Amino acid sequence: MTILHHRSTLTSRLSLFVLVCLVPGLNSCGNKSATLPSNPPTTVAPAPIDVSTIAPAPIATTTVPELVVKKCVLTAKTLSSTSRGKDVICLQKALIAAGFLASKATGFYGPATFSAVQKLQESRELFVDGKVGRETALSLDVWPAEVSLVVRTMPPAPNAVDLMGFALSSVATSGADAPSLPARSGKGRRVVYSRAGQRVWAVDAKNVTVRSWLVSGSRYENELPGTYRVYSRSEKATAVNGKSYFSKMVRWLKTKNNALGFHALPLRTADDSAYQTEEQLGLRLSDGCQRQANLDADFMWEFAVIGTPVIVL
Repeated sequence: MTILHHRSTLTSRLSLFVLVCLVPGLNSCGNKSATLPSNPPTTVAPAPIDVSTIAPAPIATTTVPELVVKKCVLTAKTLSSTSRGKDVICLQKALIAAGFLASKATGFYGPATFSAVQKLQESRELFVDGKVGRETALSLDVWPAEVSLVVRTMPPAPNAVDLMGFALSSVATSGADAPSLPARSGKGRRVVYSRAGQRVWAVDAKNVTVRSWLVSGSRYENELPGTYRVYSRSEKATAVNGKSYFSKMVRWLKTKNNALGFHALPLRTADDSAYQTEEQLGLRLSDGCQRQANLDADFMWEFAVIGTPVIVL
């Protein structure tokens, strides 16, 4: 075979191979392939999901601790335009929180604070004077807890008596068993009354406590601190409003409208029922006078003669 003839044969075979590869329906392995679809496959959309049936995933939450605001209380019993310092700041913060003072707490009891106190007193139907005493401070929740200031003693033994031989009430004690006298409470034979402690001491000339007992003093600031003397006494007296009466009235302070003094537990004029019990002594419940257990009123009547000094703290 000539070289030319060999090349011709090779070319013919190569052409046949190319033709086989290009003919549809035949693959390079000589087997018939799967028939291709005349139309391309369609994409099937997934079925819609009803999201209303899917429970939401729980949301992690963080508990924020509650902000605790430290409450202040007054140490002074009264505040006025001459007052300065921490007590005034305490008052001003309370006025700001209550919506009566628009300025900042400065510690200075100026015209703005005075006006704010008046507005509060008018709003809450208190005595309006622009000064802060017990009732105004209680209204603002800055008055100290009074129960902590009241010293209660154990009830005396049955038939117990004081140093003068008078029977003791359930809230009375005598001699060394009595609570200590307050500081700056005077000298000599006298009566000492602590408004904060709602307690009275009868003291002899040697500074010995003859008797000490709890009372129910005024809810207001009309028991003015100072040194007084008993100036009037009545076996029986009637309240200014006529609604109550009481025995053994020992007066020590004269005011514009009435008088303040120590007396027995008051009774209602209408039916002779008591306004309070002996167990309630130690609480401020009166409008001005100092209510006493009847046994204590009997003692005071004998001890506090006209001219007896009364020290009010």
